[in-house]
Amino acid sequence: MEEQVILVDGDDVPMGRMDKMEAHEKGLLHRAFSVFIFNSKNELLLQQRALSKYHSGGLWTNTCCSHPRVGETNISAAERRLKEEMGMHCNLDYLFKFTYRAEFADGLTEHEVDHVFFGATDDLPLINHEEVESFKYVNLETLISDIKINPGIYTPWLRICLNEVMEHIKLNK
Repeated sequence: MEEQVILVDGDDVPMGRMDKMEAHEKGLLHRAFSVFIFNSKNELLLQQRALSKYHSGGLWTNTCCSHPRVGETNISAAERRLKEEMGMHCNLDYLFKFTYRAEFADGLTEHEVDHVFFGATDDLPLINHEEVESFKYVNLETLISDIKINPGIYTPWLRICLNEVMEHIKLNK
């Protein structure tokens, strides 16, 4: 069976479910999450999406991101995918959500209410090469500068939410 996503309205109220690819082909609003893991140097762990991903293959993005399954909480989904993609576990804290829409050259559209989680660990990832091409830790100021110079090598959702990520980091210092 094809993986399904949770369709939501603008207030993130569930409105049904749909096969993941169909939802992306139709550009329908659905629930997602993004995980940002930081080490003790306050560097963000980025992943480069596997080249074989159905969209955005080879682009750099936050530590992990995906969609919760029907009946799964956002935090459980974030913990599951962090383990599946990066081979890691750490405590995650929910910080905020944002809604965005991004259209891709292959005709797919991400239209998501994205729930953002932060975690901290110095553990190194053991990446799943079906999901992740590579990884690196990066200073946030360096990342922001590089996104300005090379926006096309980063996922749209990372570029869209990074300013709010920075605001939360400043508030927690």
